Amino acid sequence: MKCEYQYLNLIHDVLSNGIKETRRNGKVLTKIGAMMKFSLKDDKLPLITTKKLAWRSCLHELIWFKNGEVTTDNLVKRNVKIWDGNSSREFLDSRNLNNYREGELGPVYGYQWRNWNKDYININNTMFDIANDNRGIDQLQNIIDSLNDTNKRYSRRLIMSAWNPEQLDIMALPPCHVLCQFHVTNKRELSCSLYQRSGDVGLGIPFNIASYSFLTHIIAKHCGLKAKEFIHFIGNAHIYDGHIDALETQSLRVPLDPPTISVNKRDNINDYEFTDIIVDDYEYHPPIKMEMRV
Repeated sequence: MKCEYQYLNLIHDVLSNGIKETRRNGKVLTKIGAMMKFSLKDDKLPLITTKKLAWRSCLHELIWFKNGEVTTDNLVKRNVKIWDGNSSREFLDSRNLNNYREGELGPVYGYQWRNWNKDYININNTMFDIANDNRGIDQLQNIIDSLNDTNKRYSRRLIMSAWNPEQLDIMALPPCHVLCQFHVTNKRELSCSLYQRSGDVGLGIPFNIASYSFLTHIIAKHCGLKAKEFIHFIGNAHIYDGHIDALETQSLRVPLDPPTISVNKRDNINDYEFTDIIVDDYEYHPPIKMEMRV
C-alpha cells in the first residue's frame, strides 16, 4: 500500500473524529496525537500526489532554513509567498515586534538550526540580549559531523531543535515543527523523526512531509549514507473549517506513485542550492485550492 494513504487516513480521522474548537485563526477540527511513516528507499520522495504540491516553493524554503536566514528577502526574489502573511507589518505589530521591518522574522527555524541561542541583532541593529552568549551553536553542522564519524553516527542524540524558549517572543512565529532526530541503522541507512507541535492538515503537513524528506535525502547524500524513512509525529493535527470541502474531495482520490530525487553532492552543507536537487517523475491529481491561515 502506498504511504500516502496514511495522510488520507489522517484527513478522514480528523474529519470524522476531530474535536470542534475555535482558535486564534478560526474554527477547526482537532485531533491530538498522530503518526505517519514514509519510505525514502530507492530515492523515493513522498510528495503528496492526490493534489499538486508546490514542491519548488517547499525546497526553496528548506534551502532558506538551511542557510539560517531571518528575512523573507530571498524567498520573495524566488516568488515564494509562504511567509508573506507572517512577515507583514500588521502581523509583526500584533507580535509586538515593532522594531522589525516588513519581511523580517527574527530568530526563526534556520537561525536556530545554525545559530542556536545566539543573541539576535535585528535589521535595524537593535540587539535582543536574550542568551548572553554570542557564540551560538550550529546544530545542523554538529549532526553532519557526527554522521561523518563512524564512532558517533549511531548516537541517539542526533537532535536538532527549533523550539528555543528564550527567544520565542522575538520570533515572528513560534516554530510548528519543533524537533527532528536522525538515526543510522544497518550501518548506513539514515532515517529522520520529526515532532511537530501543531499541524495544518490541509496545507502545512504536506509541506512538512516534503521538507524533512528533502532534508533527509540531502544529508544522507552529503554523509555517504542511504535515506531510509521519514517518521512524522504530530501533537495537534487540525483542519480549518474552510478546508473541509477541499479535503473531503482530496481524501477520495487514489494516490499515484511517488517521484524520485537525486542530489548533487557538495563539499560543504552551506553550498547546496536549489539546482543541486532534482525531482523526477512527479505525477499528481489536479490542484486543490485552500486558503492559508496566519
